[in-house]
Amino acid sequence: MPNIKSAIKRVKVTKKKTARNAMKKSALRTTLRKCKEAIANNSDSSKAVLADTIKALDKAAAKGLIHKNTAARKKSRLTKAFNAASANK
Repeated sequence: MPNIKSAIKRVKVTKKKTARNAMKKSALRTTLRKCKEAIANNSDSSKAVLADTIKALDKAAAKGLIHKNTAARKKSRLTKAFNAASANK
């Protein structure tokens, strides 16, 4: 445990930020899972869900939660899956 006042504060701030990042990353994973399920089920709302997921990925990349290339890769794969499912309808 740190003894210096600024180091004590950094520990508190880091814990708070870690908890916030974990919460947001968990929410992002949930959004991705729901999008994949909607695409797999050929649901009517899958286009709207895909748009929301892409928005969430862009926000996460902008905030530094995930790397921008990771966001781009996930968006590409989801869009490709959506297009393939739409073609099979």
